[in-house]
Order: sequence, then structure tokens, then C-alpha cells
Amino acid sequence: MTTISDDPPKNVLGEPLEICSTRPLTGFTRSGCCETGAEDVGSHTVCARVTEEFLDFSRSRGNDLSTPVPELGFRGLKPGDRWCLCAARWKEALDAGSAPRVLLRATHERALEILSIEDLKIHAIDLN
Repeated sequence: MTTISDDPPKNVLGEPLEICSTRPLTGFTRSGCCETGAEDVGSHTVCARVTEEFLDFSRSRGNDLSTPVPELGFRGLKPGDRWCLCAARWKEALDAGSAPRVLLRATHERALEILSIEDLKIHAIDLN
């Protein structure tokens, strides 16, 4: 996988990027991390804990994340699952009042190209 640099990926807090989810297995490269690279044009960098509200919102925007696609090994997401979301989709959900909570330690720093750290912190579930 191509990364932005040769350095280990960092999260939005400037720390090493943590795993978002292995069940279900997420990430643009299905590594469990929201790592990214040049080929990830959607910037799947935001680790979110999805809600029914967000899944409905995403479906209404043409991206059905809850319907299983067995031929691709995708079981469909359920509320409470963690998933690497496109930063622009999370921003769209934020603007519509449907943004799910995020795990900052598992959200790639590249998300900050689209999102503010303030918005992410307001929705964080992993701040002390």
C-alpha cells in the first residue's frame, strides 16, 4: 500500500494510528486501520462508530452500508460497528446533523485536510 510518507501513519492527535476495527474488517485496504494513500481518492480516514441514523443518512445519499454483499465478503454494518468513513461523507453527515461519533486515535491525520479537529473532538468517544 502506498502511504503519504515512509513514516508510520499518524492519527489526528499526532500519535501512531490505532486500529479502527477488525470485526468488521475495515479500512481502504481492509487492514483494520483507516490508513490511506494516493489510490484512496475517497479519503477513508475517519474511524466512526456508526449509528442507525448515520446508516439511514448514508443510504439516502446512495451509499448503502447496511445491506450485506456476500460476494464481496461484506456482512453489512449494524449500529455500533466501527468503520473507516470517507472524510467528506462524515462532513456531509455533520452538516446534516447525522454525524456518528469518532475515535480520534484511529482517525488518520489526512482527515484534517477536510475536517476540523474541533468538529472531530466534539464527536470523539476516546478523549479523556
